[in-house]
Amino acid sequence: IKSILDQLQSGVRYFDLRIAHKQGDTSNDLYFTHVIYTQLTVVETLQMVATWLTAHPKEIVILACSHFEGLSKILHEEFIYSLKKTFGSKLCPHNADMTLRGLWFSGYQVVLSYEDQAAEAHEELWHEIPYWWANEANADQLLQYLNWKKEAGRPDGFFVAGLNLTADRCFMTSHPHLSLKSMTLENWTCVKRWLEDQKPGADPMNINIIAGDFVGLVPFCSLVISLNKQLLQQKGH
Repeated sequence: IKSILDQLQSGVRYFDLRIAHKQGDTSNDLYFTHVIYTQLTVVETLQMVATWLTAHPKEIVILACSHFEGLSKILHEEFIYSLKKTFGSKLCPHNADMTLRGLWFSGYQVVLSYEDQAAEAHEELWHEIPYWWANEANADQLLQYLNWKKEAGRPDGFFVAGLNLTADRCFMTSHPHLSLKSMTLENWTCVKRWLEDQKPGADPMNINIIAGDFVGLVPFCSLVISLNKQLLQQKGH
């Protein structure tokens, strides 16, 4: 698994960050969680991101904070305070000029969505970014879901097309030789074809943010970057 700095260097610019406070932990430390907890705390990790951004002033990242398992109202406020302290003037408010040129001019580098009511009083925090999650273990069903979502119409603003495969307990019990990693690799050829066919931009059938699992094991970043280059070619014409 790549560290967050490795992912940044590889070209990842959207991070789905699931935050938790460990049950019975007497400290206020928060960790990322997806079934298991990370070893590094959330604050330690985000401080590394802030340092990287300072060294790369034209890079923009989108951080989507959600779940917040075990966080009290006080912990939410303390965490939001630490986010503001960590990123400072890099945090992009809702009313910013959301073009690269506008963000560069203002020095904004972080779009931070916070999926909790605690964000309401803070203009630096964005509302939840819709995430298209198929909850399917099969690539064909995953892509059928994403195509259905596209046909239903894109949301206003940012939204995420999730290429994540999901295995519930029943599936894993009947496929003991598989893991999420092996499922991702096994279905990659099918997912790759779909990804290569997508179009960036603001048209109703175009996609916006693309997310996936194990992106360091497949050429995910290079494919997404190549999609963005299509926009540059269009503007060049």
